[in-house]
Amino acid sequence: MMSLLGLVAVFIGFSTTFLIPLKNGAFLAPWPVHLHGMFAFAWIFLFVAQTSLIHFHKYHIHRVLGFIGIFIALGVTITMMPVGLFAVHKELKQGFGLTAYSTLLGVISSGIMFLSFVLAGIWNRKKPQIHKRFMLLATIVVLWPAWFRFRHFFPNIPNPEIWFALVLADSLIIISWIWDKYKTGKIHWVLKYFGLFIILEQTFEVLAFDSKPWRNIALWVYDVLV
Repeated sequence: MMSLLGLVAVFIGFSTTFLIPLKNGAFLAPWPVHLHGMFAFAWIFLFVAQTSLIHFHKYHIHRVLGFIGIFIALGVTITMMPVGLFAVHKELKQGFGLTAYSTLLGVISSGIMFLSFVLAGIWNRKKPQIHKRFMLLATIVVLWPAWFRFRHFFPNIPNPEIWFALVLADSLIIISWIWDKYKTGKIHWVLKYFGLFIILEQTFEVLAFDSKPWRNIALWVYDVLV
């Protein structure tokens, strides 16, 4: 259920800013941005496939696709850097000023969390209850941009960075807690503690975004990358 919800979120969220413009030939971006889109979509499709394979007891195929998933996860993470730089340059042209640089830190933190959860899932691949929950959290992290783009459908809602990037995006963690409690009688420690970490980290990002220390760090990171 969660995997299909994520798939729907990606198609809706990126429909107006990526999929439809791409289909019409109106999406102009350097090739690393397109490559990142391919990797990110591939990860979501892989997550849907992997959960379905477990449901139908196709464990061998699940393991084979798992090895492919390692390269997809690395591709998602590595291509986040040029995507972050592209976003900075785009917002500079749109007149956002120094605020444009602040978005870069969020991209980097998301990449670090995503890859960390994937690696934790791989490390615990022989412990299914731990493995699948780390992979779920990794997918929730990578879905963040899709949820944030829902703001384009509801332009009158104030503070989209709170309602879409935080409340809506992290609601999947709350749903996973409720589902875990319903199915097993308790919330698994992976979902409880690492899910709470994601919520706290992203809340901190919203509160600290574009503050002077945040911006200074972002400018330093930008100088390092370029």
